[in-house]
Amino acid sequence: MRILALETSAKAVSAAVTEDGRLLALGFQDTGLTHSRTLMPIVEHLLKNTDLTMADMDAVAAAVGPGSFTGIRIGVSAAKGLAFAADIPAVGVSTLAAMARNAAFADALVVCAMDARRNQIYNALFEAKNGQLTRMTPDRAIGLDELAEELRGDPRPKTVVGDGGRLCAEALTAAGIACRLAPPHLVMQSAATVALEAEEAAKNGGLISAQELLPVYLRPPQAERLRREAGTV
Repeated sequence: MRILALETSAKAVSAAVTEDGRLLALGFQDTGLTHSRTLMPIVEHLLKNTDLTMADMDAVAAAVGPGSFTGIRIGVSAAKGLAFAADIPAVGVSTLAAMARNAAFADALVVCAMDARRNQIYNALFEAKNGQLTRMTPDRAIGLDELAEELRGDPRPKTVVGDGGRLCAEALTAAGIACRLAPPHLVMQSAATVALEAEEAAKNGGLISAQELLPVYLRPPQAERLRREAGTV
């Protein structure tokens, strides 16, 4: 199965093509430019330099959340458009589940972390053993203090991944909980693991239509929260 995958959940943006679990091409950019400007040129470059077209793809995958509201919307919209135009199915995958694959080798409790502001992170926990991941919690927004209390007393080694990984690791360490940050080349979200997660989902009936691909938000957008706090909603 050949999959084009998009990852736009945070500051970095990436696209990848995989085939039957093998990474064929990966484009990654973390320069602060907007995803609306960088994503499609990356996709076009990947296809051109692999001599592939959208007609060669079996599905388009996207990280659907949690993450940046704007980033997720851009990635999901792009995936919907590409899948619809090529008349192929789509796959939506959890940002956190995809990033956990970066540390599947670790034989540890994988702590996925994205900065959600207000001393919170978007988080999920996975147990990595013999290269396999077992989900331990749902995707959630959780306070760093609350996460520290949850992990206190857990004897398993802990590996932290994600764009909020450093923030999370520092908070856990300050709370007396030993953990390690994944290596620099593995700590950030990547379209490569989005594709691998999508391939697994597809095998389990996770293929959907372009119209059915939707973002997943764990919290309302900041503008909406501010309106509610001001009593204007």
